[in-house]
Amino acid sequence: MTMTPEDATRFAADLDRLVGAVEEVLLGKNRVIRLAFTALLSEGHLLLEDVPGTGKTSLARSMAQSVAGSSNRVQFTPDLLPGDITGVSVYDQRTGAFEFHPGPIFANIVLADEINRASPKTQSALLEVMEEGQVTVDGQTHPAGRPFMVIATQNPVEQAGTYRLPEAQLDRFLMRTSIGYPDHASTIRILEGTDQRAHDHRVEPRLGAADIVRMAALARTVYVDPTIHDYVSRLVESTRTAKEVRLGVSVRGALALVRAAKTHAAGRGRHYVVPDDVKALAEPVLAHRLILDPEAEFDGVTASNMIAQVLIETPPPSARQAG
Repeated sequence: MTMTPEDATRFAADLDRLVGAVEEVLLGKNRVIRLAFTALLSEGHLLLEDVPGTGKTSLARSMAQSVAGSSNRVQFTPDLLPGDITGVSVYDQRTGAFEFHPGPIFANIVLADEINRASPKTQSALLEVMEEGQVTVDGQTHPAGRPFMVIATQNPVEQAGTYRLPEAQLDRFLMRTSIGYPDHASTIRILEGTDQRAHDHRVEPRLGAADIVRMAALARTVYVDPTIHDYVSRLVESTRTAKEVRLGVSVRGALALVRAAKTHAAGRGRHYVVPDDVKALAEPVLAHRLILDPEAEFDGVTASNMIAQVLIETPPPSARQAG
């Protein structure tokens, strides 16, 4: 089944409603909010690299409220244990059996705050649930529910006492972006509303959790021309051969880019992907998957620079080819 033009129009209207609802809380951050919902509707996870106080918690909470879902926040610290995230089995003396007590990971949207402050063992507790949407404790599998999304944060400035996320975990995040500080006009609007605390502002639901599952399934049916697949393949191959890159984009990264491009196209009211969808998402989807050569990093090269360079050097298919 392929998405119809009418389906795409409805999809775009529903997405606009969700973005508009969250933008009432996170003022002036339309692009970041759209990226976050694109990740959610692509059944992926989001990594936010940002300094404190930019609205990361507000983003996760308001997104969950807009879809009538649940949200939990986990503050990652060095003494956090895997069971503190996934849950534990507790012996019940009355029944003589172990009973599973679910952890905070069992919510529609989970904010993993300062994820790089926990030990690698604790970070690894997220690998299964982020990839498969389930948690295995004492041999028993527990589904996390749908929709399910992890929004993880890390502070790119304060690195003392942190553990760098391993490549396998970074690869589990569909996108990486940052919220950043608001512009002047948005800052003034925020200051004018200081009589209301941020966590007191509640977003009215625009859709239900079941609607998000339906939209995610619909996004998978967006048409992708073979020339688009060829374009994505050439992009990721270019990251692997660049002399500044030690480890390029994996196949998982290429699949993620196509998946996100489908959602991006539907969000623009189209039932088919065009090269501009791929270009718009290449940096947030691919940059965090690159490992640069140390000498290139010393010279000031960044992963975002590399993706921009690859986009320039890799010609997209023409409109006639993509059509």
